[in-house]
Amino acid sequence: MPKIELSYSWGPEPSNPSTADVLKQRPQALLRNPLMDLLQAVREKGSIAAAAKSLGLSYRHVWGELKKWEQRLNQNLIVWEKGMPAELSEFASKLLWAERQAQARLAAPIESLMAEIERTFAVAFDPQAHLLTLYASHDDALVRLRESAAQNALHLDIRFCGSVDAIRALNEGRCEIAGFHTLSQPNGKSLSAETYKPLLKPGLHKLIGFAKRTQGLLVKAGNPLNVQSLQDVVKGRFRYVNRGLGTGTRLLLDELLINQGIKPEQLLGYDRQELSHSAVATSIASGQADAGLAIESAALATGLDFIPLATENYWLACLKSALDSPPVLALRDHLVSPSWQNNLQDMPGYQPNQSGQVQSLRQELPWWNLKPRK
Repeated sequence: MPKIELSYSWGPEPSNPSTADVLKQRPQALLRNPLMDLLQAVREKGSIAAAAKSLGLSYRHVWGELKKWEQRLNQNLIVWEKGMPAELSEFASKLLWAERQAQARLAAPIESLMAEIERTFAVAFDPQAHLLTLYASHDDALVRLRESAAQNALHLDIRFCGSVDAIRALNEGRCEIAGFHTLSQPNGKSLSAETYKPLLKPGLHKLIGFAKRTQGLLVKAGNPLNVQSLQDVVKGRFRYVNRGLGTGTRLLLDELLINQGIKPEQLLGYDRQELSHSAVATSIASGQADAGLAIESAALATGLDFIPLATENYWLACLKSALDSPPVLALRDHLVSPSWQNNLQDMPGYQPNQSGQVQSLRQELPWWNLKPRK
């Protein structure tokens, strides 16, 4: 049997007919199918020409569609006898019967599905609603922000990826906002400077404050291995689980390793990568690893212990030219609202950090303020 595919279309405003009335009349069927419309018209009108006229189509179009469907289904749909009224084949009659049965049985869930689709598409027709595409390093506060902003008709289309990929997406025009994070006091000669400086340009980009958060080592509940630092992970040859290249957390780990004089190859499991903070937590909770760098909320969600290592600023970057666009203005207004800042403070390991306020790259990141070499 051929694969079933669903489709939808926009029509005039509904007159709210009852389910029984809907199922009696083919033109108001809950789930439309062009072939069923053709077959029903042929049955009611008795000829291809009359069926075409009733549907507002040409004879040639209807005839061609019926032949096309006969080839696709490898079944006769019409009893093609010259000079005789057009009749449905037994197969076509069974198709209409099966479709009526499906409509009757699935009326309630179809109505529910249609209502949900209409509610979703209503955003597109609402002049007060805004949509903002955001590529960002994985962060639980952004998930909560998406839920909170939606209540104020601001819909965030968030795509989680590495910090580097997020900023590249911004520069390539694939999003309006890019989320990335750095140490609260980044060094002008750090890996962060080396990584982000080529991607962000003063005068072209602006920073919007979002949050301050803590990252640390996730370990088994009770910390049975007594891990307190990355040095402990190395000395104990404990199994580490890492994040992927291009992620802000991988960059943070590499900076911490450099600062503590640890080589990557000394960390057992440095090459093992997971896609998110929650994936790192799941790996440790399931016994596949002993430690990994992640945010505190990921530890709490999986019942792990959390050893804080670093405080970060999480920034939202955008083009200066987009700062006053309606969607970005709506985001900035939401971020500065007391309700959102209270919401953020309720999350373990987070606190507001100039939330919603526009900052310059030169002011917040040190590597553009370095004196040029002679």
